[in-house]
Amino acid sequence: MLDANLSRWLEAHAEPLDRGAHDAEDVLPQLAASGLLGLGVGESLGGAGGETIDAVEAVAEVATYSLTSAFVLWGQRSFIEYLLHSENVGLRERLLDDLLGGRVAGATGLSNAMKFLSGIEQLGVTAQEEQDGWRLNGRMPWVTNLRKGGYVVAAAIELPGREPFVAALPGDLPGLQRSDDLQLIGMQSSNTAALDVRDVRLDRDWLLGQEARPYLGKVRPAFLGLQCGMSIGLARRALAEAQRNLDSRRSVLEDEWARVNDLLASTEAQLKQGLREGRFVDQPAAMFKVRIALAEAVAEAIQLELQTSGGKAYLQAHGEGFARRLRESAFVPVITPSLVQLKTELQRLATA
Repeated sequence: MLDANLSRWLEAHAEPLDRGAHDAEDVLPQLAASGLLGLGVGESLGGAGGETIDAVEAVAEVATYSLTSAFVLWGQRSFIEYLLHSENVGLRERLLDDLLGGRVAGATGLSNAMKFLSGIEQLGVTAQEEQDGWRLNGRMPWVTNLRKGGYVVAAAIELPGREPFVAALPGDLPGLQRSDDLQLIGMQSSNTAALDVRDVRLDRDWLLGQEARPYLGKVRPAFLGLQCGMSIGLARRALAEAQRNLDSRRSVLEDEWARVNDLLASTEAQLKQGLREGRFVDQPAAMFKVRIALAEAVAEAIQLELQTSGGKAYLQAHGEGFARRLRESAFVPVITPSLVQLKTELQRLATA
């Protein structure tokens, strides 16, 4: 699926992108030039056709080289999915072409909203109704793909006395203030920052979903499914590295490698079947279990890469790629919704 130029670029820049030593603004144009942003988007809308699972596979393939780049792809493609599920045709017509072409960055901004949907926390942005729009205030503490060259961010917004709603906020709105990039331990060139929303005036034509709960329920399978692509790709790469290291001295690990590889393959198949059938909309618990299983596969695959590499993985001259993948794997359990949040929600559903 990845063209040779993008594969070479990702391989060459994975380390500097992780450390923040390469300009984050370069990532999105590279992904757009390869045609990945249009996968799963109808040809009549300017996309490449196919299904959501094609976009999941694209995220996975990018993640085998660079989780930073896969993180950006997840954010961009998730925002595109929000437009595909919106009844605001005018907004989709205004934004979709630039998003598919990588000229504008799409920031998901709905991590807080997904926790809200599960009853974990309150929404961070509130609105006051005004004629033809709203006045917004609040904060979004962690948003990815806030490209300095131009972005639009999705937000779920509390409206006192009414149902919360979901809207798109263009980055040039007066009162919308982007922080400096967050100081992450890795994946630094992902344009991840906080957003302060201070007395922001938003017109109604930026509405994505009139009622947040049903709208978020519709987009959650793609949001999480694309996110799962990051785990799939990282686990694939770690297992491939471990397989290369297996020899007569480490053959004791072959059965363990086969078990983890089978776990990854079977869970990936569950994910793609569930997305294709559309059952994760009404069965979110099944989606949560897939996300947890993939995170566990990542953790086990990384440990297998370490064990099959031996001490050389701890030497800077040999273990740079492993060290990056180890940092990347530490992100998988904490990306929203975190494994703790998912397990808490599964426990709640089981006792409800």
